[in-house]
Amino acid sequence: MTCHHQSCSRIDRVVVSIEWIEEFPDIRVKSGPRGLSDHCPLIVEDARVRGGPRPFRSLDSWFTHEGFLEMVKNEWRNLGDAQFTRKLKALTIPLRKWHKDNFGDMDKRLMMVEEEMKKIDNMVSNGTYDGTTEARRRALVSLCEKWYIRKEIHWKQMSRSQHARNMDKNTRFFHNIASARRRNNRIDTLMIHGRLVRNQARIKVAIRGFYKDLYRQEYVPRIGFRDGLVRQIDVDEATALEVMPSAEEIREAVWDCESSKAPGSDGYNMNFIKRC
Repeated sequence: MTCHHQSCSRIDRVVVSIEWIEEFPDIRVKSGPRGLSDHCPLIVEDARVRGGPRPFRSLDSWFTHEGFLEMVKNEWRNLGDAQFTRKLKALTIPLRKWHKDNFGDMDKRLMMVEEEMKKIDNMVSNGTYDGTTEARRRALVSLCEKWYIRKEIHWKQMSRSQHARNMDKNTRFFHNIASARRRNNRIDTLMIHGRLVRNQARIKVAIRGFYKDLYRQEYVPRIGFRDGLVRQIDVDEATALEVMPSAEEIREAVWDCESSKAPGSDGYNMNFIKRC
């Protein structure tokens, strides 16, 4: 910041475009040593942390694909009669592969469709036009709309935006929110026993140990009840407590949950549970 009399101006700045941020979403700006100068150099660095493979997460955009539900049913039947939670964990393997084959690099797939549409438009401009060309272009327009919808649903889910429910073609807004969330949630450094640690493996161990100690119960109180202090329930009430919930009660409890919420760390949100 430099000031002359009544006016002040900030001259130490880094200027980037939205397109540049989209290409490098994990950038950080830090200041270098000032030395004898009145100003310090500004350094733009890639702060991307290699934290290993990303955890599994079910995506709402999968349901826009015509063959998704059928694929899930077939894979579920192939897993046999294993325990429900084990089948969910095993299902992540074919789901990851299916996602890579059908939804991998949505921007590239969308670009290929738009380029094909452009070729057809150039053919029409050059006088080549018939029923086949028109049908081909209509099919490409429909496919392009599907990919735009999938991209929007995907980035809305990633950004966890609570904005308008209606479809919004400005996916850049949700993309930037999701990138900002990743930057804010990422732990690059952590103070451990008075020392600043950057090693990701040590940070993970420290965080795991902190919460393990936090929720560990060292003392288990022994509580006794005097006769007559607590009313004893009758046989009918005891039987009612042990009755297994009905399918209708389970369905009502599941459908009462927010669809975007995940009940556990397995990565499946309630929307996946409801629709599959």
